[in-house]
Amino acid sequence: MTSRNPLVRTGLVSGGVVLVILSPIVGAIPGPGGIFVFAAGLALVLQNSHRAKKHFVTAKRRWPRLGHYADMGLRRQSAARRRARDREAREDGPPASFRARLAEILAPPTNDRTR
Repeated sequence: MTSRNPLVRTGLVSGGVVLVILSPIVGAIPGPGGIFVFAAGLALVLQNSHRAKKHFVTAKRRWPRLGHYADMGLRRQSAARRRARDREAREDGPPASFRARLAEILAPPTNDRTR
C-alpha cells in the first residue's frame, strides 16, 4: 500500500464501493460498460483497503486461474515478474540435472548378466 493520507484512502475505498454497487445498473445499459465500472471499483478497493486485499489473496489461493486474470487487470508488478520468470523457464527448458535423470529413466534397460 502507498503511504496516502487516511482520509484520501477512505475516500478512494468509498468511491470504489460505489462503483461496484453501480456496476449492475450500468450493466443494464447495452454494451460492456458494467464490466469496466466493476473492474475500476474493484481496483480502487483492492489498492486502498488492507482487509479487501487479504480477502483477495485468500480467494486467489482458492481459485488461482481467476487470480491470474485479476492480477492482469490490476497490472500488478508481482504478477509481471512471475510471468517473466515463467517465460524464461519455458525458454531455457528444465535444468540439466533433470534432463540427465529423465534420460536414465527413459533409457532402455541393459542386460548386464553373463550367461
